[in-house]
Amino acid sequence: MRSKALLILMALAPTACMTAPMTPQVASGGTTCTNEGLDRFIGQRASAELGAEAMKTSRARTMRWGAPGMAMTMDYREDRLTVSYDEAMLVTSAQCG
Repeated sequence: MRSKALLILMALAPTACMTAPMTPQVASGGTTCTNEGLDRFIGQRASAELGAEAMKTSRARTMRWGAPGMAMTMDYREDRLTVSYDEAMLVTSAQCG
């Protein structure tokens, strides 16, 4: 029974990754992220274009997307922007860290 459940999870794993709107982005330049102006992204549809604009606004060097129910590390990185979205692909938070 356990092996059957494991096989099902392994089969579903690739599709779970495909639900994210895009992969983490890395920009050249900025080193310290700022939260100023990020509130305007809340409620907007998650997309690669929105991610690029949010990175530009925050001056973050890297960005990660937080899908609904996705586990993320709690480590704080001053150069990273984290954007989370809900099941409807609407941004629920955008913050440095």
